[in-house]
Amino acid sequence: MSSQPKLVIGANGFLGSHVTRQLVSAGHDVRVMVRENASTVSIDDLDVQRFVGDIWDDDTLRAAMSGCDDVYYCVVDARGWLRDPAPLFRTNVEGTRNVLEIALEFSPGRSAPAPGNAGLHRFVYTSSYVTVGRRRGRVQAEDLVLQYARGHGLPAVAMCVSTTYGSGDWGRTPHGAIIAGAAFGKLPFVMGGIELEAVGVDDAARAMILAAERGRVGERYLISEKMISNAEVARIAAEEAGVAPPA
Repeated sequence: MSSQPKLVIGANGFLGSHVTRQLVSAGHDVRVMVRENASTVSIDDLDVQRFVGDIWDDDTLRAAMSGCDDVYYCVVDARGWLRDPAPLFRTNVEGTRNVLEIALEFSPGRSAPAPGNAGLHRFVYTSSYVTVGRRRGRVQAEDLVLQYARGHGLPAVAMCVSTTYGSGDWGRTPHGAIIAGAAFGKLPFVMGGIELEAVGVDDAARAMILAAERGRVGERYLISEKMISNAEVARIAAEEAGVAPPA
């Protein structure tokens, strides 16, 4: 096991918190980076070193990455309902570019690491399964990461994570809201027919960690278990809660 710390950026999010938990459980020295005033209920019980700042805070990014071998980037703005896409582009593309520039400073051959520190080993980027076969939207950020890997020497991999389900959805993701609504009997009906790629959040987190250990630089990986419809998700949630499923 590497003695160098692991860093999870966006560790308080749904996937990020599960990645953090699995790293801590495995005995790693874990650092987390979260925004000021962000809810951290999902990781407050963990023994981690905390850095407070956002993805535009270069000094905090440098301090958090310094000495780390693996960086897990779990910052995703998925607010698809916004009429103005500018905030999404700023976070998902320009924000990612800023973090990549800082990460380059710690890449092998780009810095003079301290004794016993070989520099950055892997930068594991959280992308989405919706980039597969697409040319617009989230794929711009993923392409940016792969460009840095293939053209600038950043040891990065992109993880195309499908819709995640599981415990600890404290921030109430849109798909988690469907489960809660069905379980509490507050979802009168649900649209059927449309199926989405899905994966358990624990499995997705494990895939992220495996990508740091075994992923090939410059490659992208699709993380999915099966197709499932919102109607089936609601039916399962209602059944487990012992209530009638929505129409």
